[in-house]
Amino acid sequence: MYILEEQEYFWLLLIIPVLMVFYAVLYFWKKRKQREFASPEMFKELSPDRSRVKSTVKFLLLLLSLGCLIFALVNPKIGTKMETVTREGVDIVFAIDVSKSMEAEDIAPNRLEKSKQLVTQIINNLGSDRVGIIGYAGSAFPQLPITTDYGSAKMFLQSMNTDMVSSQGTAINEAIELATTYYGEGEPTSKVLIVISDGEDHGGEVESIAKEAANLGIRIFTIGVGTEKGGPIPLKRGGIVQSYKKDETGETVITKMNEETLMEIARVTNGEYVRGNVTGEVTEKVSEFLQDLDKTEFEARQFAEYQSQFQWFLGLAIILLLADMFLLERKTAWMKRLNLFNEQKK
Repeated sequence: MYILEEQEYFWLLLIIPVLMVFYAVLYFWKKRKQREFASPEMFKELSPDRSRVKSTVKFLLLLLSLGCLIFALVNPKIGTKMETVTREGVDIVFAIDVSKSMEAEDIAPNRLEKSKQLVTQIINNLGSDRVGIIGYAGSAFPQLPITTDYGSAKMFLQSMNTDMVSSQGTAINEAIELATTYYGEGEPTSKVLIVISDGEDHGGEVESIAKEAANLGIRIFTIGVGTEKGGPIPLKRGGIVQSYKKDETGETVITKMNEETLMEIARVTNGEYVRGNVTGEVTEKVSEFLQDLDKTEFEARQFAEYQSQFQWFLGLAIILLLADMFLLERKTAWMKRLNLFNEQKK
């Protein structure tokens, strides 16, 4: 297991393509100036020891050393020791609506991105609870099984999008049914399902499925994202809005949040409902809800010790820089004899 401690330094990697473009421009500019100064044959006579490839090799060494220095700043760490720890918490499964209506922008930046923000903040406020993730639209699918690895949960969360399910709709009933398989059978842990949706176009017997979940000891906390006024569903290509979804008559479809279904699900399972407009209010409500639940002890294996590995990248960067410094751009005698790059005609 590894972690990247300072991931923000990865932005420095953008310097590399900029330097490559700068080097290419400079290379062709030098070539043009050389042709203006003398013909290629004459230029070889004027500078017989000039190497055509060493300058490029030196530049590549510089780029590699820069990349290694950036990785050293990121400070990758590798887990070196596994141990079993006892934790106390609740099993929480997040069911996130990824139907096309979640792309509506009546709540900034859009309903799906707002849902991700809410789940991320809820996870940040958790202590030692276990979490799992389900995605659903016209059908439900498992995204992440129950785990204590919050980093993985956030990574899988950010990868969710509205193209993950081909069948459209909002099958909350299937999401609830799938969630019942997430919790270990016979485990006494408190079971919580947090459903995040706009509640629109729900299908199936949602209330009966919710009652079955309640009989299994699952309490459902529902979060509504969107507004009653609603908004159009953008159709994007390459991240740019091309048009908006229209119905059979050519009218722009307006998707509105349906709170009634979400409130009913929460009521049936002795849970709670909250609007997801304000992130702070949602996280506070969820925290209060979880505090009232019984915490259960469970064992989990995890890496207890991580060792920094930056020194390997730093050492390699220094070696590459030294190689760049000692590599001369002119030809050397033994290299001329070897003629590795066919620089001399035989």
